[in-house]
Amino acid sequence: MTYIFYITIVLLSLGMIFSIIRFIKGPTAGDRTLALDTMTTLMVAGLVLLSAVFNRFIYVDVALIYGVLGFIGVIVIARYLEGAL
Repeated sequence: MTYIFYITIVLLSLGMIFSIIRFIKGPTAGDRTLALDTMTTLMVAGLVLLSAVFNRFIYVDVALIYGVLGFIGVIVIARYLEGAL
């Protein structure tokens, strides 16, 4: 079971590194917004993984709140980029 956690942590870290690179290099604001949304999703997955590793279910609640706030933030950024605000 611990090998699965290690592999998952490595994959989440690689995804986060690639998302940070896309966030920095993104030629358009849409690319940066998508990278930010991907980082939020990976962070939620990481919090759920920590919840399973430490057997503490409070991290799942934190992950849900973080996911909702990340979603609202991406919607606000997308509406701003569209020019609706």
